[in-house]
Amino acid sequence: MAIERISLLGVPVDICPIEELENETLELLASPGAKQVVFLSIWGLLRARGKSAFAQTVANADLVLPISKSIIKGAQFLGKPVPHRYNPFHAVISILSVLDSHYKTLYILGGKKKMLQKAQGNVRKTFPNLTLVGRYVGYYPRVEEDNIIQAIFKASPSLVLVSEGIKEKDCWAFNRRNRFSNSIFLYYHDAIGILSDHIRRVSEKTFDKGLEIWPEIFRNPFKIFLIFPYLYYKILLVWSKLRGNY
Repeated sequence: MAIERISLLGVPVDICPIEELENETLELLASPGAKQVVFLSIWGLLRARGKSAFAQTVANADLVLPISKSIIKGAQFLGKPVPHRYNPFHAVISILSVLDSHYKTLYILGGKKKMLQKAQGNVRKTFPNLTLVGRYVGYYPRVEEDNIIQAIFKASPSLVLVSEGIKEKDCWAFNRRNRFSNSIFLYYHDAIGILSDHIRRVSEKTFDKGLEIWPEIFRNPFKIFLIFPYLYYKILLVWSKLRGNY
């Protein structure tokens, strides 16, 4: 089954049923060059409507997986095909499971030293057939970047899991895509924190209800102001519906 790509407010979103994620992962691995999977939140969708580096990253991503319930509702409201909404942590585990079952390789980039070491140990225990070919902490000094890129190029891992401590986030791999050989890049800020048991992941119940923003607001009360871009998103949907331009 081919993955369908829709445009929501001018931003690409892929319809990838969960049962197709394994095939899609293997197809990406089989294609040459650096590939990128992007987890798209409602806030990311709004950022991707401009001409920023992030907008270019999303536009050129090989797979754009929606993680916000508001994106699903937006597609329904505009009468578009409705994509599957992914829990980013579960998606990471699913992709690692695919790589493990096919004896593939992994490079982990990000996190602090102790977190990264713990995450590495947990990955090895959980995915014994997945070979970890390298790792490097986040928050690294700029002078180390060429060595990191060269290490990833030489190792040519199946997946580079990018996490906390990488300033450019999703854009890091896109901005350096011509310096890599044949890997999938995936950025998920909390990946190493959760894999190292340092961060508690959002409960299934909270995520299914689309309330995952509230634990973030409790950690950082200033995120309550995200209500304003959320309202802007709603206005854009209504405006697009009225104009019939969506």
